[in-house]
Amino acid sequence: MVLLAIVTLLGAIVIGLEVGLRSLFGFGKPLLYVADPQVGYLLAPNQKTRRFGNQILINQYSMRSGAIAPQPTQGTFRVLLLGDSIANGGWWTDQQQTISALLQKALLSGLQSSDRKASDRKSSDRKSSVTSEVEVLNASANSWGPRNELAYLQRFGSFGAKWIVLLINTDDLFATAPTSIPVGRDRNYPDHRPTSAIVETWNRYLVKPKPIPELEAWQKEGGDRVGINLEAIRQIQAYATQHQTRLLVVMTPLLRELGTPGSRDYEQKARQRLQEFTQQSNITYLDLLPILNQTKDAKSLYQDHIHFNPKGNQFITQNLFNFIQP
Repeated sequence: MVLLAIVTLLGAIVIGLEVGLRSLFGFGKPLLYVADPQVGYLLAPNQKTRRFGNQILINQYSMRSGAIAPQPTQGTFRVLLLGDSIANGGWWTDQQQTISALLQKALLSGLQSSDRKASDRKSSDRKSSVTSEVEVLNASANSWGPRNELAYLQRFGSFGAKWIVLLINTDDLFATAPTSIPVGRDRNYPDHRPTSAIVETWNRYLVKPKPIPELEAWQKEGGDRVGINLEAIRQIQAYATQHQTRLLVVMTPLLRELGTPGSRDYEQKARQRLQEFTQQSNITYLDLLPILNQTKDAKSLYQDHIHFNPKGNQFITQNLFNFIQP
């Protein structure tokens, strides 16, 4: 009788823990990844989950966006945001607080404001509005670099976007070539559902991750990585030009680069190469480091040493809005 009571109590605890981990934190249903021979890896298409209360939607093209048509309808202004986890927003960002969602809202608001001003003019002076809708697509994944982003563009196209926004950070200038090695082996890139929320929590936070020798070797890629990644950006620009799309390259700094002493020597050299490259290639370039250094309490915009919180996403969006207009 006592044994039965103990078993019943333990069962109730396990069930309560499982339900709590699923409902409160979203464990048991992580975002899944799929290997890709060109891109390296993609978020598995058509996913919907919640993580720590934040909604995450992945559409049919592995974007952190709702379902879309391959090409925009008439009167729709599209922007394609390419990036890594900063653009994606990760588990700490709700779908409506991602940079893409905020930019879409800002552009649509600006468009509606322009239409209202136009409607106030005399009909003889007013031109009918060509653009009536805005879509900002978010093609991104954790740890993507310029070569991943180029491969995505070559694989899926630009979806009729008028602007391509390439959002990179300082580390991306040193990114390695695309690889599928982490998929299904690194706990941050699962390719199947865990058996339970308890198992996922245990493996993610209580078990020391096993090293992946092949990945460690891959990450030691030699050669001029900065130059190789600049070449990938040049090819993105060539694609944009070929498809009559404008390109905006946006650079975000690491948290430790703010203030003094600032970026490390090798980072300063890489950043200088990027700036000179964009000038020579006539690429529109926005470096947020000097802007952040003039922003009060800029460190409060960061989620961690590299990623931005929702407030930081608002900051990035505001600066993007100054460049992009329908």
